[in-house]
Parts: sequence; C-alpha cells; structure tokens
Amino acid sequence: MITGAHTIIYATDAEAARAFFRDVLGFGHVDAGGGWLIFKSPPSELAVHPADPQAAGVAELFLMCDDLAATVTELKAKGVEFTTGVTEQGWGLVTTLAVPGAGTLGLYQPHHDTAYDLA
Repeated sequence: MITGAHTIIYATDAEAARAFFRDVLGFGHVDAGGGWLIFKSPPSELAVHPADPQAAGVAELFLMCDDLAATVTELKAKGVEFTTGVTEQGWGLVTTLAVPGAGTLGLYQPHHDTAYDLA
C-alpha cells in the first residue's frame, strides 16, 4: 500500500535551496547522510489537470496557505522574493516565490474544498 509521496526539487545550488526550506520556511527535516536533508512536507493533495501531449507527465509544486496576504507579508519579512504579484484564478489566489538555486514555487490560498485533511 502507498504510505507517502516523495517530492524532488532539482537545484543548481542545492545547499541554498535546502537552507531556504530549513531556515526560511522552517520545514522539519532528517539528514539522510552527508548533509543531504529530506524535508517533512506540509499536508498535501494531488490534482490531475488536462494537458497537451508535450506537457503530459509534467509536475508542479504549489505550497498552500489559509491567508495569502498574511503569508506573503511574513515571508517578505524573512527576505523571500516574490516573482509575480497575487492574482485571482477563480480556484484561488496565487503568486510565485523564488527558491534560491531552484527556480520558483507556486503559493496559493484555495477557494475550493481541500483534500489534504480527509481521513
């Protein structure tokens, strides 16, 4: 039976990206050896969206929050760079933030029911 999901973010500067998740976002972690950190993810859910054949199999990671404005303010105070403004997408409020050495991540406040807390 499936017991969890393991997400991978590829980074040109893995140390900077790991420091971001550890020190800025405060994600708990274990050291798998030699400083190779594996982070505890927040509760999650999985969505499947239609795609053109070229995009089939592509995965994206979005972090979720209950109050996007407050979360953006808190993260900006910690030096986080946001790469887009907040937009209304119908299904939620969304923005993107920079992860040092690892591109960008989506951050959103859903307007829909969430599945991550289902029993």
